[in-house]
Amino acid sequence: MSRRCELTGKGLLVGHNVSHANNKTKRIYRPNLQLVSLASELLGNTYKLRICMSTLRSLDLAGGLDSYLLKAKEGKLSPRALKLKRAIVKKTQGAAKAA
Repeated sequence: MSRRCELTGKGLLVGHNVSHANNKTKRIYRPNLQLVSLASELLGNTYKLRICMSTLRSLDLAGGLDSYLLKAKEGKLSPRALKLKRAIVKKTQGAAKAA
């Protein structure tokens, strides 16, 4: 499993540790990934996704998983998240046709 957020695509960054003597050594900056259960109101289920904690704050700001996925670009989403997005879009289109 790669160290990549399933919703934003945020991954590893590479940089330098710089000492007082200005010696540079390679280092890795890893995202704060956690396995989180997120509830989808439209689909009526909870889904476990491996996401960044900064993404969790963005989810709260957007108003939940459903609205976040509807606004998200498909290129950044993992295959699992993309599948979820398509199911949510299908469900919203079905609700719009019924109304």
